[in-house]
Amino acid sequence: MGAILAVFGIALRDTLANRRSFFVQVGLMLANDVTWLVFWALFFHRVGTIRGWTLDDVYVLFAILLVCSGVAAGLLANARKVGQLAADGELDGVLALPVATLGYVLVRRIDTALLGDLALGPVVFLAFGHPTTERFAVFVVGSALGSIVLVGFLVSLGSLTFFTGGRGEQSDLGFQAVTMLANYPLDVFGGRTRLLLFSVVPAAFVSGLPARLVRELSPGTALALAAAAAGFAGAGFALFELGLRRYASGSLFRSP
Repeated sequence: MGAILAVFGIALRDTLANRRSFFVQVGLMLANDVTWLVFWALFFHRVGTIRGWTLDDVYVLFAILLVCSGVAAGLLANARKVGQLAADGELDGVLALPVATLGYVLVRRIDTALLGDLALGPVVFLAFGHPTTERFAVFVVGSALGSIVLVGFLVSLGSLTFFTGGRGEQSDLGFQAVTMLANYPLDVFGGRTRLLLFSVVPAAFVSGLPARLVRELSPGTALALAAAAAGFAGAGFALFELGLRRYASGSLFRSP
């Protein structure tokens, strides 16, 4: 664990090395996020509520999504680059290191722009989420579990590259699909789309259920979210480890 933290520290220092670039990228992402806040404010000014969801409820949902995307694609930027790293043969050097391969890969690179999401998420919650000690604790835990789901999902998609080839584009597609669907209240979806959000594209576990827990703490919902986090984390780790058995070097794959 100490080695992983040291690698993360190096990645963080690399990110902060060019302060001007850092603040420009973070600032642009913050501007994009604020645009969404304005959009929802204008939307709810016209419609009032959506199936029981108020503007503040959606801001809590959005705050959780910001934290999850900031962690999964910002702090752990390589979560959606696993397939590309495998295709380019860039795991060779990692395999020779005395550290957990997946852990090293995840913390080795930080996406500066998405740190803007991570910074703004708690601010949005504190401003609009009617924070109490209990609600803030649920927000933190829910965001952490949602982040685990998203990281596990992205690693799982990227690990498919070990078996199918390609360059891991499915991870970027998966990230875009989750973040797009997770922007909206869970209750606006129904039928097959709702089933999709709880399975193939787990947007419900990234923001929907955590936001529902903040609105109303439910042991059943909390257990479902925790189980999903464990399941996606386990699937991501298992697929990555199995994929390493097929990984050779220099973009080559071998049979197990």
